[in-house]
Amino acid sequence: QVQLVESAGGLVQSGGSLRLSCAASGGTFSRATMAWFRQAPGKEREFVAAINWGGDSTYYADSVKGRFTISRDNAKNTVYLQMNSLKPEDTATYYCAARAGRWLLTTSTMYSYWGQGTQVTVSS
Repeated sequence: QVQLVESAGGLVQSGGSLRLSCAASGGTFSRATMAWFRQAPGKEREFVAAINWGGDSTYYADSVKGRFTISRDNAKNTVYLQMNSLKPEDTATYYCAARAGRWLLTTSTMYSYWGQGTQVTVSS
């Protein structure tokens, strides 16, 4: 059973930066596709970014492309989300997710394992 634990989020001003991390345990992390999703109050959970096993292939939602960077360190069983130029509309609970397949999928139901979520609030 894979367990995912996100780092604490936080409150940041518009234009600021924040880095989230997600530590995995209990599975073969290096063979998992990892992703970040987010969910704002009253909205559906949405895809943010995904990264493949080797870390050499990534995919981003249009809303974060050029501002967010997903990366991973397989030696530390950790995936990161560097968020720059944050906007108030980035405010949400951010979730780390994992799946065993190789494809960078954007549908939340295709991910088997989830973290507990961490709150990111961007003030204007």
